[in-house]
Amino acid sequence: MTILPTLKPSIATATPTVRRDDPPDQTREQRRYADKPWRKWYGLKRWKDLRWDVLVDACFTCCRCGEIKGDTSKLVADHKVPHRGRSELFWDRNNLQCMCSDCHDRVKQREEHAQPIGVWY
Repeated sequence: MTILPTLKPSIATATPTVRRDDPPDQTREQRRYADKPWRKWYGLKRWKDLRWDVLVDACFTCCRCGEIKGDTSKLVADHKVPHRGRSELFWDRNNLQCMCSDCHDRVKQREEHAQPIGVWY
């Protein structure tokens, strides 16, 4: 009968096959904000006031489906022309319209993502 020598654990010396570029302590939201600094504009009081003006002017009615929403969390101040980080388009009141989140998140996003990706300004 032969006695096998003890095998040294080789897992510690194996190189990982999956690599992550992002620090593990960053959340998806933090990575999105770091990637596109203009996303922080949505948290500003100036944006919240502008959004509210858009919703009130539209009488809380979606410009696509015409549905009136009593819950303002289900309404979006949508940019007619995507701003892509351009401040003059982002803050332009004439570029904003009231849209329900269903129409915005499905229909409008599908239309915007169908446009070719490239330099927008």
